[in-house]
Amino acid sequence: MTTETTFPVNQNDVTNFSKDRQEPQWLKDLRISSLEKVDALELPKPDKTKITNWDFTAFEFNSTVNATTGLSDVVKGLTGGEDKIKALISQKNGVTTYEKIDPSLEQQGVIFTDIQTAVKDHSDLVEKYFMKEAISYNENRLTALHAALVNGGTFLYVPKNVEVEIPLQAVYSHEGKFGLFNHVLIVAEENSSVTYIENYITEGEAVKTVANIVAEVYVANNASVNFGAVDNFSSETITYVNRRGQVNGKDAKLYWALGQMNDGNTISENTTYLVGEGSYADTKTVSIGRGNQIQNFTTNVIHFGKHSDGQILKHGVMKEAATSIFNGVSKIEHGATKANGEQTERVLMLSEKARGDANPVLLIDEDDVTAGHAASVGKIDPVQMFYLMSRGISRREAERLIIHGFLAPVVNELPIESVKEQLIEVIERKVY
Repeated sequence: MTTETTFPVNQNDVTNFSKDRQEPQWLKDLRISSLEKVDALELPKPDKTKITNWDFTAFEFNSTVNATTGLSDVVKGLTGGEDKIKALISQKNGVTTYEKIDPSLEQQGVIFTDIQTAVKDHSDLVEKYFMKEAISYNENRLTALHAALVNGGTFLYVPKNVEVEIPLQAVYSHEGKFGLFNHVLIVAEENSSVTYIENYITEGEAVKTVANIVAEVYVANNASVNFGAVDNFSSETITYVNRRGQVNGKDAKLYWALGQMNDGNTISENTTYLVGEGSYADTKTVSIGRGNQIQNFTTNVIHFGKHSDGQILKHGVMKEAATSIFNGVSKIEHGATKANGEQTERVLMLSEKARGDANPVLLIDEDDVTAGHAASVGKIDPVQMFYLMSRGISRREAERLIIHGFLAPVVNELPIESVKEQLIEVIERKVY
């Protein structure tokens, strides 16, 4: 990855890992092909953020932590007690420690299982989608590395005409130097609907490591997917997360509710392809940066379908010496008549050393469309602080109230109530 750093995995490691997991030949071949591409491909180039000095090799491939069966206290804080759980997969260092799904869902043909089980029991179905359309293993060095080293994740499949009324949740934790290469694959067939929520957390002491995460969501005709996530890795975890949506169906809908709350350096890309006529995407993102962390959040909505509609709303708060780039891109391709693309990015800086940048971009290749954007970057209004403090509120509490008020337009609009509640809790912790 860099000339000064030894890459911790070779072809024998990958081959043995795949063999031990009894993976089908197609996945073994994909791993090897991807590994061979790693050195030849370039790192991704997020706008206005230099990552060439980030150490994406500082991890151990095989877990050195024994993941005991059951739910840790940290995970219980996110899910509640086992008596409240209807559908949950919990993994630690890529090992599934808890799995439960309501029997009624299985009877309807819903598949919700870890990725290791899915590639064995539903190989043809997983192969049909896995890094085929929404994302490719050879896009850049980190996607190739991800495909070669996938060691955790889930597969969610919702058959035609099935509406899943209960939210399905996954919690992915890591500990020590374990490098988490997590892959989430969601397929919603025609006239189906589902809500999926995921949490990423660090357990134990913060140790220098890497998280390389990919999510793929495929939405067919008249299907609807709610995808909620709260990412909360430690300050020592370098994170590359790439969430993609392929909204192929007519009148298909994909809702993203993303809480980007990592304490370490983070590159995040969220891209939705609106292919079907009348397809719809709504992306809401909130973030708080603190310390010396560097963050780059890029949201793309790319319109191919007629009458497609893409909405982007992102709010971020930067504290101390944190730096954040908020990129939003609405691209309307030729032929996507009557498409609508709207976006808003806002960044609030709380200190002299904090830095924020909001960059809305409209790329329009069709005449008969509507599109708009708004962006702002600024500091706390001293008049607001003076007003609150003149009413007997301390500076710290006044700052807290202003932060919550700034993030509220996004948080309050999140379509998943549990994600909203978790975000509010994380915001409270990071504010103080």
